[in-house]
Amino acid sequence: MYHIQCLNKISPEGTCCFGANYVCGTEVASPEAILVRSASMHEMDFNPELLAIARAGAGVNNIPLDKCSQQGIVVFNTPGANANAVKELVLAALLLSSRKIVDGIQWTKTLKGKGSEISKLVEKGKSSFVGPEISGKKLGVIGLGAIGVLVSNAAVHLGMEVYGYDPFLSVDAAWGLSRSIHHAQTLDEIYANCDYITIHVPLTPDTREMINAASIAKMKDGVRLLNFARGDLANSADVVAALASGKAAAYATDFADETLLEAEGVNVIPMPHLGASTPESEDNCARMAALELIDYLENGNIKNSVNMPAVSMPREGSRICVLHRNVPNTISSFSGVLAKCGINIENMASKSRKEYAYTILDVTGDVSADAAEAISALDEVIRVRIIK
Repeated sequence: MYHIQCLNKISPEGTCCFGANYVCGTEVASPEAILVRSASMHEMDFNPELLAIARAGAGVNNIPLDKCSQQGIVVFNTPGANANAVKELVLAALLLSSRKIVDGIQWTKTLKGKGSEISKLVEKGKSSFVGPEISGKKLGVIGLGAIGVLVSNAAVHLGMEVYGYDPFLSVDAAWGLSRSIHHAQTLDEIYANCDYITIHVPLTPDTREMINAASIAKMKDGVRLLNFARGDLANSADVVAALASGKAAAYATDFADETLLEAEGVNVIPMPHLGASTPESEDNCARMAALELIDYLENGNIKNSVNMPAVSMPREGSRICVLHRNVPNTISSFSGVLAKCGINIENMASKSRKEYAYTILDVTGDVSADAAEAISALDEVIRVRIIK
């Protein structure tokens, strides 16, 4: 019996994936796995039985990754599950940043009570809200993951000329990209050519505040900026300064902050983090997170982990799963221990990720607790599981 704790309300589309051998709920004690959305886990003490955490979403800033890695807890996320929802909001932002739709709606509401004068006032005032069409304009997409690819392809269909930049472009993502998209070799190529720029990269020390005074200076005058990935990818003060000077024409973002909300007389379009706020997205994320946990708990397979390497293979009998440090001769140590226990390795898969590694061993022979204890005793081993 596996115990799954939900730290947030999780869509039934996810929780219904757990079968009769699972107990799932908010009050579950000593869980083997946790499902979470936005709840902060940084102050939590993890019970020794905890094997995995699945975030029903892409970002994992609310999870202490280093602590989890040190304790042998695999952390999953759900990349791509909310991609269509974010794509649709980005497309809406393209239009909102162009046509002054928000300002126009707000102004129109001020005409309440004008009666028969409204139509004349509208015709007289509408020139204040003129904005360009997006068709024929150049869009730069920084980051070609699941969301970036969808945005790029959709923009092509809307008549835009699209430049894509991603030095870490995966083969799968490349297969999904329209052949009409220009492959930008550098960020400067995006900055110099594009009328609109949208960012879809993770927040890392290298990408933090990548949109700043220096990068904006390289952009076209009147550029429109979109940030629906992470708030700290842009320096808000620098963006507001660019808007005030006319260097930038608009900034649409899903991440409001005090600097943006205090800015007056400039075209900031702040949204309340709506990117994944659709029923379909929540269902997709919950289902994907649940299936990741099930495959790990029942088979030891790791897919879409943010702190451990991806390792999976079909089950062949008893399985020994070992989370360990990435040091030389570790696997030969496992083999030696199992040989002494009379256990034969039939199949094996092992990968590393920075200082950590994960090895799956399908074996024949009597896999006893003594074998697990012998492997656990090795200095480089963090956690061992036996799945029969």
